[in-house]
Amino acid sequence: MKKILIGLVRGYQKFISPLTPPSCRYYPTCSNYMIQAVTVHGFFKGAVMGISRILRCHPFVHGGLDYVPTKFSLVRNRVDRVEPNYQDIMKRKHS
Repeated sequence: MKKILIGLVRGYQKFISPLTPPSCRYYPTCSNYMIQAVTVHGFFKGAVMGISRILRCHPFVHGGLDYVPTKFSLVRNRVDRVEPNYQDIMKRKHS
């Protein structure tokens, strides 16, 4: 399921996103956030986190840095000012 969701997001990035002007208010973009969240937290939690992020991305929000948190959360990540090392996190989960 993870690979299918990531494939759908990559398809969006390649075929649909170039047709529209850039509008994501966060870094990384919402589609990159979704891929990273699914990779780090698994299909269900990652999808929920990605959808939550998309719902937060609207004209009335300030935006800015919002990396995928190392622990499951549906709110903006205000703690990390640099991108966490997700490879280490994934290794710890599988150890």
